[in-house]
Amino acid sequence: MKAVVLGGSVSGLAAPDILEALLAAGAAEIRFGENLPPELQPYEPEPADEDLVLLACRRITFEWVLRKQVLALPHVTWHGGVSCSGLVAEPDAASGLPRVTGVRVQPTSGAEEVWNADLVVDATGRRSALPEWLREIGAEAPEEEREDCGIFYTSRFYRLRNGERPQGAGALVATDLGYLKYAVFPGDAGIFSVTLAASKDDAPLRRMMQPESFERALAALPPVRPWIAAERAEPVSDVRNIAALQNRRRRFVRDGRPLALGVHAVGDAAVCQNPMYGRGCSLSMVHAWALADVLNEHAEDPFAAALAFDAVTRRELDPWYEAARMSDRDAREVASAQRRGEVSGMDAKPDPAAPVDPKAFMRSVLQEGLFPAMTQDMVVLRAVVRAINLLDPPESLMSNPDVIGRVLAVWRDREKRERRQQELGPPRNEMLRILAAP
Repeated sequence: MKAVVLGGSVSGLAAPDILEALLAAGAAEIRFGENLPPELQPYEPEPADEDLVLLACRRITFEWVLRKQVLALPHVTWHGGVSCSGLVAEPDAASGLPRVTGVRVQPTSGAEEVWNADLVVDATGRRSALPEWLREIGAEAPEEEREDCGIFYTSRFYRLRNGERPQGAGALVATDLGYLKYAVFPGDAGIFSVTLAASKDDAPLRRMMQPESFERALAALPPVRPWIAAERAEPVSDVRNIAALQNRRRRFVRDGRPLALGVHAVGDAAVCQNPMYGRGCSLSMVHAWALADVLNEHAEDPFAAALAFDAVTRRELDPWYEAARMSDRDAREVASAQRRGEVSGMDAKPDPAAPVDPKAFMRSVLQEGLFPAMTQDMVVLRAVVRAINLLDPPESLMSNPDVIGRVLAVWRDREKRERRQQELGPPRNEMLRILAAP
């Protein structure tokens, strides 16, 4: 089969080879239980903890290694600097649907060309033009739903001067203060990044998009402060800002019929979500391997392949898309309430006669209890890391009574909860004073 893959993602690679190449390029495995804070000591490993491994690696290193692996494969030709301008198709005799037979491409120099192919894989990411290309060949446009993530985020890369992470800085530094989310992402070769995210409607917090204010904000976050101390790390990039983020899902099968044959969208070209959750690369790889399995099973039947790939997309990607969408909705409500100066949870004084809003109650518990609980309860931390590693479905935290009970216990202990919240970061009004200081 001759296939054209558009973009930078290629499936069918041998995972052990990729991991070995990534480690050789400076990536590092961070295993669960390493370098835990004192509150979570002593650590008693469980057999399933062997599966809880994070890969510390920058996106640019990850893609560079993948490119080298692809170039080393037989029967693969890499065309750099070539842009795709559309699809080529003919009617399928059996179904009457457009069957894609190639792509129209524009080299950096020269006239437009047509590359014939038995299969086209769209891996061009969240800016994919596949709906337009499908309309041009007479196919229906995919059903598409999209929802604004409601945030902007800003990041900077740093290099550890001695290559060692701070003592007690575990593999997971991530917190949601309501008005502000932040995370530390360890990378390869002693590089790490810090990301801040806030509501796009919170104009005063946009000051964080400027380098000096960004550094002030980080210095006000106790879990981040040891990472960026001058004696430990130095910035190696500008402050980079991203906005206009959306959760988006496209359906390429309608009423049991594919929109077209011989073309498939993988990863963000099909389903994309808030990148703050850090699942994009992992889910794209899952999706690509699933496509390889589908094509192996239905090599001679493009109609069946399209239906099978739609089914696996719904099974593997949809739950995480829905989780991101609902989490973003809740985050927008919490951030909006904090901007209005409203209080929530145990600090609120609602009308005793008013009915309890279960959704608002659980939002308060998770918002004010989950992140503090992660820093002091190994069961909660383990459950969160399992979800981050995509080993448990996204609803697992909400459906596990033991985990919810432990989070609720932290939430109920107001004094302890407030102390832990202060250790995670200041309230919004204090952060605004920090950012506005001369």
